[in-house]
Amino acid sequence: MTKETRHSIPFIFKFIAGILVLVSMFVVSMVFGAADISFKDVWLSLTSNATNDKITIIREIRLPREVAAIFVGSALATSGAIMQGMTRNPLADPGLLGLTAGANAALAVTIAFVPSANYFWIMIACFIGAAIGAIIVFGIGALKKGGFSPFRIVLAGSAISAFLYAVAEGIGLYFKISKNVSMWTAGGLIGTSWSQLQIIIPFISIGLLIAFFLSRQLTILSLSEEVAVGLGQKTLLIKTVLFIIIILLAGASVALVGNMAFIGLMVPHMARAIVGTDYRFVIPMSAIFGAAFMILADTIARNINAPYETPVVAIVAVMGIPFFLIIVRKWGKAFS
Repeated sequence: MTKETRHSIPFIFKFIAGILVLVSMFVVSMVFGAADISFKDVWLSLTSNATNDKITIIREIRLPREVAAIFVGSALATSGAIMQGMTRNPLADPGLLGLTAGANAALAVTIAFVPSANYFWIMIACFIGAAIGAIIVFGIGALKKGGFSPFRIVLAGSAISAFLYAVAEGIGLYFKISKNVSMWTAGGLIGTSWSQLQIIIPFISIGLLIAFFLSRQLTILSLSEEVAVGLGQKTLLIKTVLFIIIILLAGASVALVGNMAFIGLMVPHMARAIVGTDYRFVIPMSAIFGAAFMILADTIARNINAPYETPVVAIVAVMGIPFFLIIVRKWGKAFS
């Protein structure tokens, strides 16, 4: 798609096309799986009070799972877009910059020391862990004179993430809870329930709404800090709010599906290729594409070796690692 073609199509048509792709992926995910489900079964489960085994499978297993995929995919993609805009770093991603590793370590600590903690408190622990991980990474990245460097932040993120994952593994082995921790952090949507969604969806929804509201400020901030200050933007306040949003979105996602790298890296680049660099368009399109991508990955994971499940994180990684290498090869130098 050329630059002229990209800008000749109004955003509203691209947005509608994205919604149609998302709806199509959702319907496909409802139909395909280990159980033989038809489009009629899906329609009846969503529009009537009818009950049978297939409809129960849809309502209690597949539907909450794919709703979770929609919100988690949107959250990870949006948080990745915000991070890339804030740091002007094409490699920024919650999974690469310490957020998911910090949430993972906090989850392990909570399971070890507060085994009776319910899902809400585990989610709060993930928020705190994500904040600690990100603060350490950005703190190290800003230590050297000259402020942030995309290369330095990626190195710091890799080192801190490895350390925090090691902490989680060590806690799991020492307290003999490795199985419990791995069940949370394997990177999947299996076992998602409506009660979990009732807790997680409000946090993600609030984060997404505030991200949409601040998208114009993020666009200005992504140009340069000097431009933002020159236009009268309160950069410290904007960065603080955006940082809190990233923690909300990444922490909630890890609490629900565990470690899920690369979605926040890939999807914003796809969105920018279609709608340009204005974050008023990038963020909503990233949210839609992230949801569709997560549904696609989960559908593949459920069907590639049915009735057994392949970890969703493995499917995402297979697609994400080549994309990561392409970004490093083609665009990394432009942001350094």
